[in-house]
Amino acid sequence: MKFTDSPVIELPIRDALLSIQQDNGSMHVGTSVWPCSLVLAKFVERWAPLPNTATNPYSHLLDFHPTRRRAIELGAGCGAAGMAFYLLGLADIVLTDISPVMPALKHNLKRNKPVLNKSLKTSVLYWNNQDQINALKPPFDLVIAADVVYIEESAAQLVRAMEALVADDGVVLLGYQLRSPEAHKLFWEMCAEVFLIEKVPHEDLHPDYGYEETDVYILRKKKKKEEEENVE
Repeated sequence: MKFTDSPVIELPIRDALLSIQQDNGSMHVGTSVWPCSLVLAKFVERWAPLPNTATNPYSHLLDFHPTRRRAIELGAGCGAAGMAFYLLGLADIVLTDISPVMPALKHNLKRNKPVLNKSLKTSVLYWNNQDQINALKPPFDLVIAADVVYIEESAAQLVRAMEALVADDGVVLLGYQLRSPEAHKLFWEMCAEVFLIEKVPHEDLHPDYGYEETDVYILRKKKKKEEEENVE
């Protein structure tokens, strides 16, 4: 798989083709399409079951059809992953990012409206803004994020936001690549306190989108101590 600095990235999802315009000259990292968003989208495409098809190891996690599941994407950027998830059946999804990235996100949603047949929901979200988190009316069944761990100062805010947004029985799907050793260390230390962490085997990623330095993780909330004691 080759990643490019071309102004336009094309992402095939089943029978559809997303066309994502990026601005690599921007001062904001969110206006570029980063590898993890493509890797995460194509992992889900590989395993998301079609109605009435055989089950697979990820069927329960990625079957968006039987029940309506609420989802949110953090750091959506140009919207590649969120749009792909929508095309794969995740109908109730809101794409979020900081204010300066919103024009790029909304531009790409409008650009791809003929493919999506819908205007997807967006919302400004700063991970340390509790009022904005509350306004989104959590919990969500699925929290999506890709290439969002790159600054040490925001790592703790991200973990707290994920914890606040995901339901107790929900899942965080994370496309990840090490960008900063300091952010990496703090992020995973804090995640280990809150989440059970499952790394998707590399052979389960899409064969054409298996960037060797990029991984997909499945995070589930740990049970609270009181609940564990009751079970015992």
